[in-house]
Amino acid sequence: MTAMPREMMGNAVRRLAQMFPGYFPEAKHNHYRDFGWPETLTFAQFYRMYCRNSLASAAIKKTARKCWESYPALMEREDQHDETSLEKEIRQRFADLRVWQHAAETDRRSMVGRYAGLILRLADDKRFREPVDSVPGGLDALVEVIPAWEGQLTVSTWDTDETSEDYGKPTMYLFNEAQVSDGNQGQNRSFEVHPDRVIIWSETGTVHDQSLLEACYNDLLDMEKIRGAGGEGFWKNAKSAPILEMDPATRLDQMAQAMDVEVSDLKSAMDEQVSDYNKGFDPTLLLQGITAKTLGVTLPSPEHFYGIALQSAAASFMMPVKIFVGMQTGERASQEDAREWAQTCMGRRSDALVPVLMEFVNRLERFGIIPERDWFLDWADLTESGMDEKIARVERMASVNDRMRGSRELVFTPEEMRDVIDLAPLSEKERTIEGDAAPFGESPDEE
Repeated sequence: MTAMPREMMGNAVRRLAQMFPGYFPEAKHNHYRDFGWPETLTFAQFYRMYCRNSLASAAIKKTARKCWESYPALMEREDQHDETSLEKEIRQRFADLRVWQHAAETDRRSMVGRYAGLILRLADDKRFREPVDSVPGGLDALVEVIPAWEGQLTVSTWDTDETSEDYGKPTMYLFNEAQVSDGNQGQNRSFEVHPDRVIIWSETGTVHDQSLLEACYNDLLDMEKIRGAGGEGFWKNAKSAPILEMDPATRLDQMAQAMDVEVSDLKSAMDEQVSDYNKGFDPTLLLQGITAKTLGVTLPSPEHFYGIALQSAAASFMMPVKIFVGMQTGERASQEDAREWAQTCMGRRSDALVPVLMEFVNRLERFGIIPERDWFLDWADLTESGMDEKIARVERMASVNDRMRGSRELVFTPEEMRDVIDLAPLSEKERTIEGDAAPFGESPDEE
């Protein structure tokens, strides 16, 4: 097999570079440099984008709020049963420590960075940097759970022993509360934390995950440019610096005399006069022998350019645009978008939230804070219909029964209709209406 000549190979590479600009070293264009996008991204950039960009903040908060629309309950087994005494104790202790609220906060922070951390403070008379054995005291041994940003919780040392079971994993973390300023004016804590006391919150369970803002970072930057350029352009059109056109016959000495300055200071005096004029909309500009004109800024319609970036950003979150920006263009479209968004968040629950929450539960088991059980997270289904939709379904079922009355056939029983709205069947006594009325579902004149 003969090798391709160098010249032919070079021509082939150049053709590919023309077809896919920016993806070959020999290519002329660098998309990141040409379009003003950063080539590498850090947590500080993600955090600033989340804090200062309204769409980035909305995407993160809406995702977290939907996934945590309700809080789960820790159950001893999966089948339906009355709350046990242990489940009640866990529910009360978790409520006292606001465990689920802090878990939801940790989840929100994990979407901004590559990961977040949930630090466990235990009553085991040991420092944070020491490993955890069994912890006496039961549920009271869990003292506090502390959410931490990626920027606050960093790996300080790694396991580099290739024969170790934990090879390549962190052996110590460093928590610095002041590293990320989130408005907390309390005491800034800083200490080393052993991995036993840290739950890494990410989809992979490691610190090597990806921020949800990374895929749409360029789109968010583009929208900021379009929005900022539009605002600045409208402002310049409303109040633009004048362009001064001097008549050739104008005598500078007379102008300087009129302004009571030397000729050499004439330019500074005019700059000062124009500067005073530009400070507000009300001042007037008096000129002698000079014509003041304005240079208008022609702005193209930004909707199409902004809309492309907006759709791309929403797609990275797998979020319908109507939910992303809160538009409502039709009831049917809104319901379909809401249903799709609920399914997306249910998928995120299964893939990311439930595994990390079960890691937290397993950690409490290992420490002896809770006994070993086949623990189950009972969490309300996000795709379940709301009460209004359920009642509308019952009304349609009742309407079908009415239309079938002539055939004396009951399509839907009262028990089936009550089950739709999550109500238990009525007893015979409850089914009977006081007075001469017949039981529900029967005609008064039936014998």
